[in-house]
Amino acid sequence: MKKSLLVLSGVLAISAALAGCGSKSEDKPAETSGGAATSTTKAPVTIKVQAWYTEAQGNWNATVEAYNKTHPNVKVVYESMSEKGDSQEGMKKLDLLAASGEQMDVVMYSSASDFAQRVGAGILEPLDAYLKKDNIVVKDEYKLDPVVNGKYYALPGKMIEWFVLLNKDKLDAAKLPVPTEWTWNDYAEYAKKMTSGEGAAKQYGSYFHNWKDYALLGLNNNMDNPYLVKSDGTENIDNPQVRFSLNLRNQMENVDKSSVPYFEVVSQKMAYRDVFYAGKTAMLATGNWMVGELAQNAKFNTVFAPYPKYDAKDANGLTEVGADFMGVAANSKNKQAAYDFVKWYTTEGIQTQGLFFSGWKKADINANVDAILKSGKPDQVAKIDKTSLLSTLKVNKATKLVVPPTYALQQEKEYLTQVELFLTGKQDLEKTISTAKAKIEDIRKSNAK
Repeated sequence: MKKSLLVLSGVLAISAALAGCGSKSEDKPAETSGGAATSTTKAPVTIKVQAWYTEAQGNWNATVEAYNKTHPNVKVVYESMSEKGDSQEGMKKLDLLAASGEQMDVVMYSSASDFAQRVGAGILEPLDAYLKKDNIVVKDEYKLDPVVNGKYYALPGKMIEWFVLLNKDKLDAAKLPVPTEWTWNDYAEYAKKMTSGEGAAKQYGSYFHNWKDYALLGLNNNMDNPYLVKSDGTENIDNPQVRFSLNLRNQMENVDKSSVPYFEVVSQKMAYRDVFYAGKTAMLATGNWMVGELAQNAKFNTVFAPYPKYDAKDANGLTEVGADFMGVAANSKNKQAAYDFVKWYTTEGIQTQGLFFSGWKKADINANVDAILKSGKPDQVAKIDKTSLLSTLKVNKATKLVVPPTYALQQEKEYLTQVELFLTGKQDLEKTISTAKAKIEDIRKSNAK
């Protein structure tokens, strides 16, 4: 199959960097003078961990210091790629580093499609030989299985499951109970009952961001195929769950007017955190990374509910799943040391960090929650309802992780273009589905030549 010429983030032709990235490196642990396995090294080897998190978001300095104390032959340094903590900005900078040949050792990507694209560009080192040497079977050790064409290029760092945040004050004012099991239709009814006011002072019951996740609400409950394309790149949007998702959005935003309209979301460049913190929405379907953020920034009492179900007969708590994909740069000169840190961080390290939920099967969820809440500010932590949080986390059931083809970001973009036309009233649902289906298939075929 012909490799695509990838233009990463619209600004960089990454193919020029492939030689420097070592895309043809052998699938075996590198023998380097600075590797962690070398006991004769006199000075500690320095390896960089590069991601988009700010220090406030990630507590990285304390995390790498904990590692350095127990690994005297290695000095790990964290380097943020974004002053704003913006993952897209951070990944653009990582692409530039790969192209320029700058030092890269441990790198992270925030979504399966972003990760897959960089695998296709040759930026990441295969980890299979390292894992085999340590007798690690990824799907036995971790809750997620980020395999790509039979090989491993990353391990799951922060594990992301979704749920719904609810403003307890608005819930009480509407005399509604905290949901413990509900459908998307129930969610829509809650949104209507918690919507009030008009114009600039209007408070909505719901908010959906402009990410692809919010254009696949019902499909996100699908245990086996929760993504807009299948693992082979063929479309997965011509089905009832996607039609339901888009009809739900249209009904809530344009008919019931109980969810912030798509046009306002994009024209005002809304930030979902700000909308929730400001009380402009009573509910926010989002990922579990928000627990750590609420522990620092909560403005009011917040409760938690499971991700709503597509069908009332579905299992409770079915949720889309994601992760930070942490791997070793193919051009690292200290791959063994970098791999050793990746292995530590994705198991013990996240618990030491105390801000995120772990994808490691041996992690204790109660201890994980306690560590996150302990890292917060007391006044803000007091606003987090721990009972509903734990009960929600314990019923969550992750759908299958789909690591899509390397060209999936192109397919996502085409799909979202059609979704925008639908939600702004410029085309009907069937036109949206048929056009998106055709464009997604065109992209797959052009990359299969």
